[in-house]
Amino acid sequence: MAHKIDELLHIMARLRDPDKGCPWDLKQDWHSIAPYTLEEAHEVVDVIEREDFAELKSELGDLLFQVVFYARMGEEEGRFRFDDIVDAICEKMIRRHPHVFANVRHEDERALKAAWEAEKSRERGERQENDSLLDGVAAALPALVRADKLQKRAARVGFDWPDATGAMDKLLEELAEVKQAVDTGDRNALQDELGDLLFAAVNIARLLGVDAEQALRRGNRNFERRFRAMEKLLEAEGHKKLEMLEPRQLEDAWERVKAREKINV
Repeated sequence: MAHKIDELLHIMARLRDPDKGCPWDLKQDWHSIAPYTLEEAHEVVDVIEREDFAELKSELGDLLFQVVFYARMGEEEGRFRFDDIVDAICEKMIRRHPHVFANVRHEDERALKAAWEAEKSRERGERQENDSLLDGVAAALPALVRADKLQKRAARVGFDWPDATGAMDKLLEELAEVKQAVDTGDRNALQDELGDLLFAAVNIARLLGVDAEQALRRGNRNFERRFRAMEKLLEAEGHKKLEMLEPRQLEDAWERVKAREKINV
């Protein structure tokens, strides 16, 4: 049975009906729903990275429902309706793609990207009087993503390394400062220096053309896969409780798991 977007909007209206709606949906507001939006977006990314396309349809539906939820609250407060959201994104995409929808040509991809950024800057200027080039980089973004965006903004005016070599040297410098903070025992300084270290690592990833957020997610998956394999390996050798083993035994099992991965590549 094929369902239309109007039916989904009707379902949302029923859920928010003051007399017969769902108590949970009725008590939600802009701020209480926002964390669920982030969660649903992350679940979409997760199934894409796992290439679970059967599940992707469901997760995209959950994300779409978040948009419908906001649209319903906007309509209730007289701010905007779902159609206004659709109109806004259609107008934006057409405006930002004159090379597709108008007779505009760019010499290469670099020129195309420059035009795209110029249009976004113009839009930001129309919305508000910006005091800084960094205005508009959302504070709620995941920290690695926000670091990347802040660095890209700064790079527009030449505040950047010419290549990843300088960024790598900066990483070593920041690591040394972390060690100094550890030696002094200053917890606030340690947090600051660790933040600088992570920021420097994002800089290296960006300059090498690697998405830092995706790289860390991949690192997380690698660690989880290897740790699970290590658990199975030790259990097969008769070790039921990992906490009873010495650190050197765990390290040995970890290295054996990694060695097996290299052989199977």
